[in-house]
Amino acid sequence: MKKYTSVDDIQNLNELLKLAKKIKKNPFANKELGRDKTIGLLFFNPSLRTRLSTQKAARNLGMECMVMNLNTEGWTLEFENGTIMDGSASEHIKEAARVISQYCDIIAIRSFPTLKDKKKDEEEMVISSFLTYASVPVISLEGATEHPLQALADALTIEEYKKTERPKVVLSWAPHPKALPQSVPNSFAKMMKKMEVDFIITHPLGYELNPEITKGIKIVYNQEEAFRNADFIYAKNWSNYNDYGQITSEDPTWTIGKRQMDLTNNAKFMHCLPVRRNMIVTDEILDSETSIVIPEANNRIYSAQTILTKILEELT
Repeated sequence: MKKYTSVDDIQNLNELLKLAKKIKKNPFANKELGRDKTIGLLFFNPSLRTRLSTQKAARNLGMECMVMNLNTEGWTLEFENGTIMDGSASEHIKEAARVISQYCDIIAIRSFPTLKDKKKDEEEMVISSFLTYASVPVISLEGATEHPLQALADALTIEEYKKTERPKVVLSWAPHPKALPQSVPNSFAKMMKKMEVDFIITHPLGYELNPEITKGIKIVYNQEEAFRNADFIYAKNWSNYNDYGQITSEDPTWTIGKRQMDLTNNAKFMHCLPVRRNMIVTDEILDSETSIVIPEANNRIYSAQTILTKILEELT
């Protein structure tokens, strides 16, 4: 594996999940693989699970970690070509990416969308620029349109908790006070297409995701209908894709609680975290045995370690 910036980079999901399970059983077994190797974790946006789990994964493999919050600790970067740099930006990505490549064997980047310019967000300007100018492998720690490490952790979690060979998995929109990206639902949808599951997306009318991503996926606008006999419920908010970046529904009836979960096949509740209690999901569900959000978060370590393992094997 030469990079991991999209779920599309996965060639064989079954192989990756098998490796992730093996790593989880003995996370320190391959500590020599990353010896004398350095990963640079570059954050343009806040992080908790992604930052800590990736650091943990790298150290499990014997790697050194350098972490930098570029918005507060680095020079302001320019990403446009041909621009006269007479504004706030002090350094161009062409130099920055090449310099960082001399310091790091792998670069991992987290950068959120603007949610104002759909075209620019879908171009993944930050991550794409590093892919263009860096001379080392690049990993997405979440971009404007995808969160592939989270999606791999989600796949591992479903694999661990499923009780049937082909479980029913439902991705449900839920309300949120802020406009959020489509990154997590996009990657989750792509990942479910690769798994042996019956997958449904449910959301209010008008909250359709990118049709290129959801092509072939069943979309149900009635949440209760979608929840019936489900084995896994994955809750997530996203802002409007068509009326880009806007909140066009705040319907509180979409908050997931006992009423909806009682319709399922004793479904497990999943969420990428952080989660707004009693807005995305009620305390009653989140604090119950049906919730697997904590082991799901733990699997972030092993999803990151799996990807790092595959990239390091390519480097040796």
